[in-house]
Amino acid sequence: MTTRIKYLISRYYHDVLIAMEAILANKLKSFLTALGIMFGVAAVISMLAIGRGAQQEVLEQIKLVGVNNIIVTPSEMAVDGGNGSGSGESTKRFSPGLTLLDARSIRETIPSVAKVSPVVSLNYHAILGARSYPVVLEGVSPEYFELLNINLVAGTIFGEQQAEAGKPVAVIGDNIRNRFFNTEDPVGKYIKCGETWLKVVGVIERRDFTASASDELGISSTDNKIIVPVKTMLLRFKDRARINPEVLEQVSRGGGNTQENNNTNQSKDQLDKIIVQVDETEFLSSTANIIKRMLLRRHSRIYDFEVTVPELLLKQQQKTNDIFNIVLGAIASISLIVGGIGIMNIMLASVWERIREIGTRQAIGASRKDIIVQFLSESTLISVSGGMIGIVLGVVMAHLIHVMAGIETIVTLFSVVVAFGVSATVGIVFGYLPAKRAAEQDPVESLRA
Repeated sequence: MTTRIKYLISRYYHDVLIAMEAILANKLKSFLTALGIMFGVAAVISMLAIGRGAQQEVLEQIKLVGVNNIIVTPSEMAVDGGNGSGSGESTKRFSPGLTLLDARSIRETIPSVAKVSPVVSLNYHAILGARSYPVVLEGVSPEYFELLNINLVAGTIFGEQQAEAGKPVAVIGDNIRNRFFNTEDPVGKYIKCGETWLKVVGVIERRDFTASASDELGISSTDNKIIVPVKTMLLRFKDRARINPEVLEQVSRGGGNTQENNNTNQSKDQLDKIIVQVDETEFLSSTANIIKRMLLRRHSRIYDFEVTVPELLLKQQQKTNDIFNIVLGAIASISLIVGGIGIMNIMLASVWERIREIGTRQAIGASRKDIIVQFLSESTLISVSGGMIGIVLGVVMAHLIHVMAGIETIVTLFSVVVAFGVSATVGIVFGYLPAKRAAEQDPVESLRA
């Protein structure tokens, strides 16, 4: 096998050298011929980089919202869920809104549910010494950290006993630590939020997230949050389910049932969100339907809540992105085909321009294989050279897209190998016809031309 390879190299080495000399002798023509391949390869690499970046962004969003999670949120508009009883009946019914009892019922009733965390969010100012900083105070269960894959860099999360007792303990985000505890370990220290002093038991690692994830899926960074047990939030800060003295006063004056009062009052929902994790992905849709029916029954047949499955939405988005990326890749690949056609046209024209050279080589003993190897090597070298330049251009384009358009791009070795392989294949495929045409020339007719 080795001997055969050595023979082929020695046999056609001179033909390849002639092809290289022809390329160097016509630098401008060779460069213009390779332009189509350059831009084709660059387009393929940049498009694949955009597709890979979009895929990675979806995976990061899935990580942020958690795997197999279902999110229940209050709805801004209550809709009658009765059996055709009319739109007016929903105004006569009372719904308690999203409550802690809803979260407990979901956990205890549905077998496919693995973990549940209620979420209450309020805007506060954290105070320590003379420093004040606006924060998001969030009340959750200990399972919240596992549901959303939140890791700590120091300390621990609060335990079940602390959560059940409503202890004033907190886990703080990275911005809170940098703001108040930049030169010391915050674990074990106290920070004031509102009128309550909270003991810091843990610090969350910094998490990057995209604005699209925040807008579409209702998630946000933990860097600016102080996370406490949900019962601590309800007992020590605010419980929207409690009867408001101002409302009682309005009702006693006869104005409690007006639409104006309903618009000015704060949300009646005790919780801002319930995060539910299902055991298996296959149970996501069925569990979401069960949760919807259960809450509809608990809320007096009023749809004042929404049940969403972020993972399914993201997978649908990923599927859409994949289809879009295939279309982009196909469009980019067309430029490679156009570049290959350009190589074939130039090489066909080159055959007629160098007809006397072909006849001379055949007259002094060059075989048809020698002529084929010569012109095929020339087209392949042009294509491969264009492909190599196109790879560099594609990486630069991907970086510029990321910097100027803010679109995540990831250039992978796979995309580089594919683009380079396609460029070499284009040179061989589209260079074979001119090479074959050159080899079929009659030496006598070629010398007469």
